[in-house]
Amino acid sequence: MQFVAQIKPPLELPPLHPGWVWLAGAGPGDSSLLTLQVYGGLQQADVIVYDALVSRDILALAQPGAELRFAGKRGGKPSPQQRDISHLLIRLARAGKRVLRLKGGDPLVFGRGGEEARSLVAAGIPFRLLPGISAGVGGLAYAGIPLTDRTTNSAVTFVSAYGAGGGMPRDVDWTALARAGGAIVVFMALSRLVEIAAALITGGRPASEPVAIVSHATLDRQRVLETTLGRCTADVAAAALEPPAMMVVGEVVRLRAALDWLGAMTAGRRLDPDPLGRQDSRRAG
Repeated sequence: MQFVAQIKPPLELPPLHPGWVWLAGAGPGDSSLLTLQVYGGLQQADVIVYDALVSRDILALAQPGAELRFAGKRGGKPSPQQRDISHLLIRLARAGKRVLRLKGGDPLVFGRGGEEARSLVAAGIPFRLLPGISAGVGGLAYAGIPLTDRTTNSAVTFVSAYGAGGGMPRDVDWTALARAGGAIVVFMALSRLVEIAAALITGGRPASEPVAIVSHATLDRQRVLETTLGRCTADVAAAALEPPAMMVVGEVVRLRAALDWLGAMTAGRRLDPDPLGRQDSRRAG
């Protein structure tokens, strides 16, 4: 039998046309985690309107001469209003610019990409949505924490520590969330640790439940703190962790002892093939 090699055509990425806005996710931070479509947008855009969580390494991939416009929001610091950002995108598109709106993670996961897209729709501006790797997925993979594992949990809940008014989200029933079981991943958790931990413990989660705090996920300055629900506030303060950071609650955190591939590679950490005390082998198969 003769096999004939097939020559595949070069990868064709969609063109970013003048007057269009691409709402794109830059991923959790590491520039190598960009999607090809977002990279294509960086190479074509006349103007890049970017958030605070977009790294310099990613912005360095923009085509020469591209205008970089910062539109980031950080808690407790002066930040542009959302309506001003939306109006900027509209003005740039109407001026015939090829616009890349670049947001950390995925633009539709605890971002305001949906609001910006609706503003573009109302203004008659054509747009495209480019997904990115959410920090809740890619960031935890770099920390060696799986979202689900059949030895610990078959469900995971993503929740933001901030609601529409800036305080704790009113549409989250923390007692029901605590009782539902599974892993809980809380975005933007650092400034709300006291309230979150208290709400989950009151809802029924034990104070001894494992918790991990992942700061600056996927970047060279990534730090991971393993603690418990009862100690997390004091331990985070002692460790002086900085935002952006995510909180992971659940037994799945214990699997990091086996899966911290980055720690094993960079710091020589010895991994434990059985972090749950032979539960893996008993449940295998």
